[in-house]
Amino acid sequence: MVEDYLSDREQEEALRIWWRENWRWIVGGIVLGVALLFGWFRWQDYRVDKGEEASKQYDELKAAVTARDTDKATKELADLTSQHDSSAYTQQGRLLLAKVHADAGKYEDALQLLREVSDKSKDAELASLAKLRAARVLIQLGKHDEAISSLKIEDLGSFAGVAHEIRGDAYLAKGDQNGARGEYAAALTANDAQIDRNILELKLQDVGGSKPAPATTAQAKDEE
Repeated sequence: MVEDYLSDREQEEALRIWWRENWRWIVGGIVLGVALLFGWFRWQDYRVDKGEEASKQYDELKAAVTARDTDKATKELADLTSQHDSSAYTQQGRLLLAKVHADAGKYEDALQLLREVSDKSKDAELASLAKLRAARVLIQLGKHDEAISSLKIEDLGSFAGVAHEIRGDAYLAKGDQNGARGEYAAALTANDAQIDRNILELKLQDVGGSKPAPATTAQAKDEE
């Protein structure tokens, strides 16, 4: 190394020269690093503040729903949407108000909110839940084929069993017992803990299907 052949004085002089030539870059890098770190902390504080604000607005919406004040709930959701459209609280608010509208027979209003959730939610499960509820609303509106086509089983993952059941309900509503029978049978074979097997078995029997035979001990062990 060149430094091994320099005296202490020469090394000090070389260091001074190097510093004079590079100090601006070093100091600039430190300043930039501090600024980035400061900006990151500010961004985290901003996210926390926005999250707390959205949470409070969602609580107001829930209180309005509990009080059966649909007009106030609608206003609270509008405020929440205008400020936190991509927030999970907004998606939950839309689901909540959609249920209120569906229970009141306002299916078109419910459908609009559910479609907004399925389109905008960053949570895949929440989006899937909205699609399932939207399909049920479509059945109520008499749009059976649209309800069936809206549920792509391969896209719904752990909701496959529920999706098959809803599709079966749609086929039954349009008078297609064969289609309903196939969907109910598929729902019973799906690995979906969210379905009610007893109700599904009754639905299947009502459309001419047979109740599945109980799994044998050996089969149960294999499934475990």
